[in-house]
Amino acid sequence: MGKYLKNRQFGYFTPDNKDQRVRMLDHQQIAGYSVGVIYIEDVYYPFVPGNVVNAHSYDFPVRMQPVPDLDIDRLFAADPTIADDIIALGQHMIDKEGVRALSSACGFFGNFHAQVAEALDIPVALSTIAMTSWIQTLIKPSQKIGVLTADAKSLNPGLFKSCYVEDPSRLIIKDLRHEPEFSCILEYRGEFDNAGVTSEVVGKAMELLEENADIGAILLECSDMPPYAYAVQAATQLPVFDYITMINFLHKATTQRPYCGWI
Repeated sequence: MGKYLKNRQFGYFTPDNKDQRVRMLDHQQIAGYSVGVIYIEDVYYPFVPGNVVNAHSYDFPVRMQPVPDLDIDRLFAADPTIADDIIALGQHMIDKEGVRALSSACGFFGNFHAQVAEALDIPVALSTIAMTSWIQTLIKPSQKIGVLTADAKSLNPGLFKSCYVEDPSRLIIKDLRHEPEFSCILEYRGEFDNAGVTSEVVGKAMELLEENADIGAILLECSDMPPYAYAVQAATQLPVFDYITMINFLHKATTQRPYCGWI
């Protein structure tokens, strides 16, 4: 454990304990954030509620910080120099901002998941692909996970290895890179028809089921897809996992509260 974490105080203020002596990490500047989210600095498209970088997607405060000089092309190409930038930013968010877990706002940060998890002394989940091993334990051994992503080519063996995926063959992947409205996200067009994006995401989910009868769950790998999880579930009638699922998991794990109530 790093020196800062040794001095960290986990706790929840209640009327009974709020008068106790409390301490803060040396040089910490803000407090109250459970999850830090790193994101691509240079993008241009709408962030509707449900998007990982829309603050209204959460019932708790989330600390968001851009990775300096990072754009989609560098991230999708898995530029190895990005790892050091992520680690430096993550350490800053721990030391100065008090975050207790780190996530991201793009699944292709998963190329650096293992490196960052090794470097930082907090839980790290940089890609929803890291959830696939757990999801596979929830469905039948004979079933597969349908994965919707922005760019299937960027879900490469290196990313799977970094996210500890042992058997990528259990993932059936479709992307929306060339869809008329969703492609706005990759092309920096600055606007899209949200009803059109909904239709495109649901349509791809239905294609997964029509082509693969053995799918037992849907994973929306892309951080821009949680706004459409409800529609996907309504159409497929399957469990749907996404970035908000993962970030909520990190939040709950790092902010346990005492149970209160009548018995």
